[in-house]
Amino acid sequence: MGLRPSAGPPFCAAVTKGTNGRPSGYGPGMNAHVDEVVRDVAKGIQAELEHLTAEMTSMFVDVIPEFRHDDAVRRLMVASTSSNLSAIVDMLALNISLDDITVPPAAAEYARRFAQHDLSLESLLRAYRLGEHMFVQWAMTTLGRLDLPTDQALAATSRIALLVNSYIDQVIERIIDIYENERRRWDARSDATRAAQVRAVLDTEGLDLASAEKTLSTSLRGWHLAAVIWTGPGPAGHVTAQLRAGAALLAAATGKAPLTISADEQTSWAWISSTGRPGLDAGRLEDELREHPGLHIAIGEPSPGLDGFRQTFRDAQRARDVAATGAGPDRALVLHSQVALAGLLVDHLADVRAWAGRVLGDLMRDDEATARLRETVQVFLNAGGSFTDAAARLHVHKNTVHYRVRKAEELLGHPLADNRLDIEVALLARAQLGLRHAEGS
Repeated sequence: MGLRPSAGPPFCAAVTKGTNGRPSGYGPGMNAHVDEVVRDVAKGIQAELEHLTAEMTSMFVDVIPEFRHDDAVRRLMVASTSSNLSAIVDMLALNISLDDITVPPAAAEYARRFAQHDLSLESLLRAYRLGEHMFVQWAMTTLGRLDLPTDQALAATSRIALLVNSYIDQVIERIIDIYENERRRWDARSDATRAAQVRAVLDTEGLDLASAEKTLSTSLRGWHLAAVIWTGPGPAGHVTAQLRAGAALLAAATGKAPLTISADEQTSWAWISSTGRPGLDAGRLEDELREHPGLHIAIGEPSPGLDGFRQTFRDAQRARDVAATGAGPDRALVLHSQVALAGLLVDHLADVRAWAGRVLGDLMRDDEATARLRETVQVFLNAGGSFTDAAARLHVHKNTVHYRVRKAEELLGHPLADNRLDIEVALLARAQLGLRHAEGS
């Protein structure tokens, strides 16, 4: 980062020299006196700790943008730096074992505050490494002014660098735990608050627009598109990563950042809001979901205003309910617009199954041949009863469509033209809700 050794702090004078030009009290043996040199350097730093703290914190602010805090957090940052420097100095001066090193309370609190402000852990760890570098540079400059023999100066430098590095490594390991625990706690608290606010807007009858906007601290006057994002069970970290990936994919497919809340351990709710009708690149979203096996998204239809905020969410929930019936277990993306009718029926599966069984009779059977007949009938009816159009859509000969339609009518016991609407709805329910042929029917 272009840091240069300091021109030399005023604490250098704290280490006095004897008549031989070496620090007083130092004997001729290098190994016996390295600890003494280290202690005297530490005492010199201690005498100027306030000056060193100011210089180091100024460096942090200049080099790391995340350290440009308001006054309250800046005071905590200074206290964190000062407490770490004091701990290092005490370790060097008093020969404190690394086993007895703990994170200073001010440093721990600053790490928690860093997490609460959603500042990056990488920036916090970078500050520790930059601080380590600066401290060692100050110690080297001090040693360089003591006129020590080269081997003794190198030994003392090596000892200081090793001890300071060991302190930083040990504290960083614990700082990471403190930061990540606080990040999880803070996220959970924030999510819980946001979830409660969203649920209140969804469920409170008679809530007016202004009150709803105040509750959510956002405008609800535009358009909204809701999604339910879910994944299967697994390790907490994997599930969290999957749900975050789903929100990111939704953002990429709509060009808007969603409002997201945690509904439960495996489910998130999300809303895309905009002044105009939100767009969705469903093809892109479906393609990208293939890169995340086990991740699913159900999406409602765009709706405006407070009522729309609620309606699109109900749409997304019903689309998710349709997916939960198991009709398409491998289907990662479910659009309400494609399953809207099934969504209205999903809460009455037993009754719908019984009704569809009466309408379709043996055309409900689960074998492959009957499945082909149902598909042909659905396409034939969607084609307006045109054998030619149905054959083109199915990529088969027109005579094949004639044959399959005739076989389906035999199973029904009457022509398709009789009771056509019921047949279409029953076939759709059979396909989208995964209805099966009842035993004994």
